[in-house]
Amino acid sequence: MTDLEYAKKRLEGNTICLVKEDSLFISQKRGIRPLLEFIESKVDFKGYSAADKIVGKAAAFLYACMGVKEVYAEVLSKEAIPVFEKYNISFEYHILTEYIINRKGTGLCPMEEAVMNCSSKEDAILAIHSRVNTL
Repeated sequence: MTDLEYAKKRLEGNTICLVKEDSLFISQKRGIRPLLEFIESKVDFKGYSAADKIVGKAAAFLYACMGVKEVYAEVLSKEAIPVFEKYNISFEYHILTEYIINRKGTGLCPMEEAVMNCSSKEDAILAIHSRVNTL
């Protein structure tokens, strides 16, 4: 079983699963908070495979910051694809959507709005942190 296959299998009951060989990190937290926590943990995630419930452009930039090699998303926004391609991250998805909606279902996710005009992972992480601090 590949790392990505194992991550997908372990996604049930979780929101994010990161796998590399015998190393496993999971979270049940929603949104991008778990990704920010993984980044802040200073663990080296280069070469990890990730499975995630929902991946938009903001999450794609965070995965690029982490250095993961591949991502499976149950729901993937079209805006995430160019980010994955730019940073050479392989990706798979179950459902492809135009964009990620906010939790109320009334519009665009605030994290997606924050990175809408970002073209680099460095700009994106600054925009994400700025938006998180206002929520």
